Amino acid sequence: MEKHFNKILPDIVTAINNNYTNSDLLLGKSDKQLPMRSIIIEILNDLKQLMFPGYFSSDRIDANNASYYAGQMLSALHHKLKKQIALALAYDKDENITSTSAIIQENAENMCCRFLTAIPIIQEMLLLDVQAGYDGDPAADSREQIIFSYPGFYAIFVYRIAHELYNMKVPFIPRIMTEHAHNKTGIDINAGATIGKYFFMDHGTGIVIGETTVIGDYVKLYQGVTLGALSTRGGQHLSGVRRHPTIEDNVTIYSNATILGGETVIGRESVIGGGAFITNSIPPKTRVSVTPPDLSIKNESKTELSATSYIYEI
Repeated sequence: MEKHFNKILPDIVTAINNNYTNSDLLLGKSDKQLPMRSIIIEILNDLKQLMFPGYFSSDRIDANNASYYAGQMLSALHHKLKKQIALALAYDKDENITSTSAIIQENAENMCCRFLTAIPIIQEMLLLDVQAGYDGDPAADSREQIIFSYPGFYAIFVYRIAHELYNMKVPFIPRIMTEHAHNKTGIDINAGATIGKYFFMDHGTGIVIGETTVIGDYVKLYQGVTLGALSTRGGQHLSGVRRHPTIEDNVTIYSNATILGGETVIGRESVIGGGAFITNSIPPKTRVSVTPPDLSIKNESKTELSATSYIYEI
């Protein structure tokens, strides 16, 4: 016999309400509010307009009005960011304290000012990342193209912002930012990773960089690279423990290479070939390559072709 919605509705509501009652997660903390994801994304967009106004601002910015524009943008950012930091700090506290309390407001103000003071330094780092992308990609027509259209640059832009907030121990917001970039670009960079100057991800899709990864200067990664942990079965017992590899200066890692472990160090000026799986340290100036498997191909007449003849026929 077909069930009608009005008859089953009370039972469904009762079951869901029981879940609300029995879990401390589903309703959240009723007296507090989490930071708003939509506002965090707005803040990222505002930061794009502030740092690269010639590409993302709807206003026409030149030498005559640049100072006024920067001051206006910073004031708006201060208002938005301070409120979201205050919400995050208050929610993270176990005791009965709200985002409007004096101590929360003071901490939020200090953190917000510290972050805004760091913007020129982040901006300078991003300019080096733009140059790395232009120097490292022959398909790039200009540095402007990288700023305006490269998903890898957007991912590193968001990471450098989130990393500053992560270092200040701002709850929630850094992860919201990097997961937004992950969703938008397919590149997953944890805000806790340490990444040096002149960093470039070619194509970028599928790159994963774990929380305790350390990457030096002048490093280039290709799509699908994983810098991860050997095992996460320890769960929260591994929180704060070094789990991810160190990549020293001037290293290139080609597509789909996997490098795991907190004690694994890839020495400076090394080149890691595509598809490599590495769990031990590699000395400086080393080339690591994977021997390709034998390729056997048969055409419709069942004649076996060598890999070279097959490629030639195509």
